[in-house]
Parts: sequence; C-alpha cells; structure tokens
Amino acid sequence: MRNHVAVSSESAAGSDVKLSRTDQLLPVWIGAAMVLGLALDRWVPGLKDVLDAVKVGPTSLPIALGLLLMMYPVLAKVRYDEIRHITADRRMMAASLVLNWVVGPAVMFAFAWLLLGDQPAYRTGVILVGLARCIAMVLIWTDLARGDREMAAVLVALNAVFQVIGYAALGVFYLTVLPGWLGLDTQSISVSIGSIAGTVAIFLGIPLAAGFLTRTLGERRRGRDWYETTVLPKIGRLALYGLLFTVVVLFDLQGDTITSKPLDVARIALPLLGYFAVMWLLGFGIARRLHLTYARTVSLAFSAASNDFELAIAVAIGVFGVTSGQALAGVVGPLIEVPVLIGLVYAALALRRRLHWPASVDALGPGCQRAAVTPS
Repeated sequence: MRNHVAVSSESAAGSDVKLSRTDQLLPVWIGAAMVLGLALDRWVPGLKDVLDAVKVGPTSLPIALGLLLMMYPVLAKVRYDEIRHITADRRMMAASLVLNWVVGPAVMFAFAWLLLGDQPAYRTGVILVGLARCIAMVLIWTDLARGDREMAAVLVALNAVFQVIGYAALGVFYLTVLPGWLGLDTQSISVSIGSIAGTVAIFLGIPLAAGFLTRTLGERRRGRDWYETTVLPKIGRLALYGLLFTVVVLFDLQGDTITSKPLDVARIALPLLGYFAVMWLLGFGIARRLHLTYARTVSLAFSAASNDFELAIAVAIGVFGVTSGQALAGVVGPLIEVPVLIGLVYAALALRRRLHWPASVDALGPGCQRAAVTPS
C-alpha cells in the first residue's frame, strides 16, 4: 500500500518522473545540433564571421541570445513567492556555498595540474572554468531532472553575487598564490570586477527580470492555475530551442579548432569530465546526508557540477586573447558539459525511481520525522 503525503510545490516540481517524448530524444537533438554546427562551419565558412561579428563584450551576440532564450522559460516557471522556504534552510545554503566556492575550484585546480601539468595555457583555461560558477545552464539541467526550480533560482542568484565579489580574487589565488605556495608555475591575471558584473547582469539579470514579470503579470491577470496550464506550456519549448541554437552556434564558431586539434580537445576534456562527475556525485551525496527531497537533491548536485562558461570564455579572451590556449580550454568547457550533464539528468531520474526519498519538508510539522516515499 502506498502512503500519500501532501507536498508543497517543491516536490511538485519533480513530480513527473518520466521525461516527455521531446526530452527523451534530447541527446539526439544535442548530437544533431553538434553535427549541424560542424557542418555549417565546413559548408558555409563565411557564416562564422557573421555570427562572431556582433558581440556583447567579448561574447558572441548569437550565443548571448541563445542563452537568454534558454533561461527565460525556466525562470518564468519559478514560483517566486515560495523562495523564502528555500532560504530558510541554512544547512542547504551553506552546503551549496561550500561546494561552489571552496570545493569546486579546488577540485578543478587539482584535475588541471594532474592532467594538464605540461600545458600551462590549457591548464589556466580549465582553472578559469572551475572558478566560474553556473548562472545559466544549471536551470536547464535542474528543470529536465525535475528538480526544485525555486531552489535553483536561489542558488543561481547566490552564485551571481559571489561571482561578482570573489571571481577575480579566486583567480589570483588559484593562478598565482596557491601555485607559489606549492612550488608550481604561476600565472598572473587581472580581471575587472566591472566586466564580471556586466556579464552577470546580462546573462542572469535580463532573463530573471523577464521571467519574474511574466509570472507576476500573468498570475495577476488570470490566476496561477491559468498561468501554469496555459502560458507555461506555450513558452516552455523556447528553452529547448535556445539550448539547441546555442550548441549549433558554439560548434560552428569553434569548428576549425575542434577538427584541427582533436587531441588537444581530448586532453582538455579529461579534467573537465573528472570535475563534472566528482562535483555532481559530491553534491548528490551531501544532499542525501542532509535528507533533502529528490527535487532539492538534484538542484544542489547540478548547481555544484555546472559552470558559467560564458564568463570563463569572456575572461580568457579578454586577458589572453581570442586565439589563446586559455580561450580554447574555455570553449571546450560547454562542449563537454552539455553531453555529460544530459547523461547526469538521466542518472538522476533513474536514482529517483530506485531510491527512497523524504517527503517535502514543508509538508511536515516541526519535530516530525521525515517519511520515506517511493515515487509512483
């Protein structure tokens, strides 16, 4: 006999265990987008110059538009009036901060020196990726894995604030100070806090404002039920289109590099693969130790494993140049992250079915024992 427990929207966010038919085929769509991008680079060589001609800072405008299109629908799904329940969980917030700003950079530093010790440019680029905590694609992975959207939005905003405050300082520490202490080669770096704040404002501020206004005005006009059953399904596909468009543009812009330096790309991929796997497993394991619900567990895990590749690429290009090895390492980041984290979405959904999960914390009164529930 199944026990039915009343749950809040935090569990509801993860209530649909099965992916839609479109989402089930997402690896196929991603693979096709990669192939299309490479094909366009070969068959329409002038397209790359057109796509790269207009920039937002050092970032290609088409990539910026793809990311904004990708993030807007997910942020429009967030129930902003329920965010206070997320921020009240201090253990979870502390775990996220430690994973993102202490453990994550240290893990990437270790993998970079272990696997790219003889390649200083690639090593530096990979470390820059590890320092840039995700404020974009983590929302997509959380949504696909039926995670807690409200929690993901809070963690993204938290990462954005710490990114503006601490990215430059962490860059100096991991590229100059710590290697010096360990007797390793050092790399000087100068990053403008203003440029980081501008990147955060564009890639988080715009879609966040749009998503908040869409939900607020929609609910004010016809109510929450109408908004979530009528409006959200109409704009939901924009996230998929934005993701696929971004992948096509990335592979078109970097087609020459990928095809002309496959061994270099493979070497850069190794520390990234290790990093994504370790950080996701750490986030998942810590969330289990904290007895979080499934929805919050995957939100914490994907927040820990994702990175802000647009910031890493922007910094690498701004400091070292567009043709530098550091910039190449930054570009390889999303090329590896996208297929790996798609695989982890499927891993999360499989674990949701196989493991026992606590009921929603909001559904339990003070002092009540958490009940283990098995998804239907």
